[in-house]
Formats: sequence, structure tokens, C-alpha cells
Amino acid sequence: MSKTKKIAIYGKGGIGKSTIVSNIAASHSDDKNVLVIGCDPKADTTRTLVGKRIPTILDILKHKKDLTADDIIFNGFGGVNCVESGGPEPGVGCAGRGVIVAMKLLENLGIFSNDLDLIIYDVLGDVVCGGFAVPLRENFAEEVYIVTSGEYMALYAANNICRGIKKLKGSLGGIICNCRGIENEQEIVQEFADRVNSKIIGIIPRNELVQKSEIDAKTVLEKYPDSEQAELYRKLSNEIFLNEDFVVPEPMDVEEFDEFFRKYQ
Repeated sequence: MSKTKKIAIYGKGGIGKSTIVSNIAASHSDDKNVLVIGCDPKADTTRTLVGKRIPTILDILKHKKDLTADDIIFNGFGGVNCVESGGPEPGVGCAGRGVIVAMKLLENLGIFSNDLDLIIYDVLGDVVCGGFAVPLRENFAEEVYIVTSGEYMALYAANNICRGIKKLKGSLGGIICNCRGIENEQEIVQEFADRVNSKIIGIIPRNELVQKSEIDAKTVLEKYPDSEQAELYRKLSNEIFLNEDFVVPEPMDVEEFDEFFRKYQ
């Protein structure tokens, strides 16, 4: 059996991680055995793959204690296996708990030893907070990709994520520019990637097909398979799957980051 590729997609909340993850998974669904693990308390990573929100591991555990793989893994578009870890109600408890519980349960059930070609984790931006560091700290994920736009807060979060990756001695495979259509966006993200000792591995332009697909709870690959946007997701997926160029990032300090971004204003 070939080695399973285990990647984590990090980024600021609302930056489009779930869209990237679900479309990457969909693009590999025809020839690979793929598992998607949502590690975001919003539990929306797998919605466009399954066509609806699925119960989270934490929710299922409220009603049943001795879980099997069939209880927690849901079949999505193209046969993609989908899991949502879940999280607490807003303002109550630690959001990292669901990630920790999910990882240990999947491990105990032997899910990670199955014949998987690709495991993708969708992880909220604060990589250094409790359970959100689990995919890296416990070696469940071996590669990291950061989703960002050219906006200040998205890049600020990306820089902090680089700091967490460096602390955990993780391997950064590149920056995904999920465009918002701001001025000089690709130039800004390219300079950011250079400054943190990484590269842009893919550029996804803003496109109305994304929202139209998500309204119907589908990926772009499923709803608009022949579109240019779908082809861009396929290209990104291949770049990531074949990537062998990894670095330990060198994040900027706060003053350097502000100086970098200020010149684009």
C-alpha cells in the first residue's frame, strides 16, 4: 500500500478553508480513497460533500458511547469519507476538545490504518490553541497549507499560524491565495510567502460559482464540473498532492509584519 498523504489546511475563520478542502477532496474522489476531517467548531467542512450538515462526533457521543466507524463516517460526493469533530456551544467550554476526542477515537477505531490515499484536516486559524494544534502536535498531519487572502487580518492570522508551525516543527507546503479581489492581492500574498520562507502553491480567484454551489450544498466540482473554477481546484489539488517542497516557516515579528503591509496601503 502506498503511503497515506496527510495534510492540514489552516487559516483564519471565514477565509474559505472549507471550500478549499471540500473541492480538493472532490477532485481526488474519482481515483483516490479520501478522508476529510472537519476540525472547526462550525462543523461545516463536509456540508458541500455530503449535501447536508452531518452529526459531529461530540454530538453522537451524547447519545451513544460505544461508537463504530459507521456511526461517525459519512459518505460524500464521489465516495469521499467525511467526519466532523464538533465543538461546544458558543462561549462554553474549549473548542479544541472536539478535535482531541475525534483524533483519539479515529485512531482507536483503526480508521487511520485503513487503505487511505489522502487525509485532509480543516483546522481553524489559531494553531497554537489547545486542540487546534493536535493534528500537528500528535503527528496526525504531516504537511500544512495556509489559506489566506491579501487582507490584513487574514495575513496576520497566517503569520501567527507560521509561528505555531515553527514552534511545532511542522512542514509548511505553501500558501493558498483565496482571492477577495482587493488591489495588488497576488503581489501582497507573494511577498508574504517570500518573507515567511515559503511559496504560493495555488491561486483561487473570487467566483460567483462558489456561492451558487454552496447554496445548493455542493462543491464546485459537483455542480459545475466543466467550469474554469473547477479546473483551478483540480490544478491546486494536484500541486498539493505532488508537492515535495516543504519548509519550516520563518514568521515576521509584529513590527516587521506591519511595515510589510503598510507599503501596500
